Amino acid sequence: MSDSKPHIAQKGPYQVEVEAGKTYHWCACGHSQKQPFCDGSHKGGPFTPMAYTADVTGTKWFCGCKQSGTKPMCDGTHKKL
Repeated sequence: MSDSKPHIAQKGPYQVEVEAGKTYHWCACGHSQKQPFCDGSHKGGPFTPMAYTADVTGTKWFCGCKQSGTKPMCDGTHKKL
């Protein structure tokens, strides 16, 4: 996992129901088996998870391609891959 670019977990976002005030740790490396969240697979590599605290309860779309310009949320970048 010494690549400078993260692994594309999926070419599309993950739809997740989040709870206001709860912190989620988004997988930045793309190797987690618990996508879109971190399971520690990044250890020893150049990536670290990104903390996201939900401001409201509801549906959020987390980036699956790991290339978004609005990480950890999807911005449609996967459509260009």
